[in-house]
Amino acid sequence: MKTFSNRAGVVVLLLFGFIVLLWNNCVLIVHEYEQVVVTEFGDPIGDARTDPGLYFIMPWYDTHVFPKRLLRWDGERAQIPTRDKRFIWVDSTARWQIDKPLKFLQAVRDTRGAQTRIDDIIDSKVREVISKHDLIEVVRSSRQLVGLPAGVSGTNSLKIGKGRGMLQQEIVENASLKVAEYGIRLVDVRIKRINYIEEVQRNIYNRMVAERKKVAEQYRSEGKGRAAEILGRMEKELKVIRSTAFRKAREIEGAADSEAARIYAESYSQDAEFYAFLETLATYDKALGSKRSSGTRASLVLDTDADFFRYLKHAGRKVGSKRKSSR
Repeated sequence: MKTFSNRAGVVVLLLFGFIVLLWNNCVLIVHEYEQVVVTEFGDPIGDARTDPGLYFIMPWYDTHVFPKRLLRWDGERAQIPTRDKRFIWVDSTARWQIDKPLKFLQAVRDTRGAQTRIDDIIDSKVREVISKHDLIEVVRSSRQLVGLPAGVSGTNSLKIGKGRGMLQQEIVENASLKVAEYGIRLVDVRIKRINYIEEVQRNIYNRMVAERKKVAEQYRSEGKGRAAEILGRMEKELKVIRSTAFRKAREIEGAADSEAARIYAESYSQDAEFYAFLETLATYDKALGSKRSSGTRASLVLDTDADFFRYLKHAGRKVGSKRKSSR
């Protein structure tokens, strides 16, 4: 009885080991991020398994697992001449994906072989596209200058037919036709870095300085125009203020002269002799009491019978009469 139980345990262990071995060799688990090609002695069995799940295969089948995610390619830095004979260092990168796993397996076998083929294809297409365009098109995608105010156009002397963005798209289109032969889908290609040789660096810096100077000069000219407009408006307002003040001053002076004339007229009408007397005294003060610029008083030579001394004569008579009466 004890021997039978031992044999049963061994059978159970063997059966369990056989099931585990059968599971490992006959059951294929495909994850969401994978795609699998099954082959029998190098020949593919059916289409690639791209949907996640469990698949039953024969134990002697081989499985080739490829990723579904986007893969990255980084090329070597290359020195490329542009159409205007400028030599630049170009460093590019790309993203690609295994689109047809069966064709990919038959053409390049694995991702390492795919990277080698992509190196040759993308490098040649990048060199081909860049060499057909000027440096300014490789560097920039727009003629608009950075920092210009709204409504001000960029540098009209720059002739940019396509620009950097369209050149990258052209590289993708040209290279996609080649990589498709290997079951690869090229997602995009980007020029991630451009370095210039010393001569090109000097030219680029000079152009940058010229552009900045042009922008600065444009700001200055706009500022001068604005300043001239403000000064013109200020001069106009100042002339209006001065003319208004002058008019008001004349009106006030006219009203004052009119009022003074009225007061003089009233005074003259009340006692004309007294008014004439005051005016004559004022004339005496101006004629006899004023000094010349040299400091000496003014001298007048007049006849004693002149009307100018009329009040002085009367004043002398009145004083003499008063003295006689007092005696």
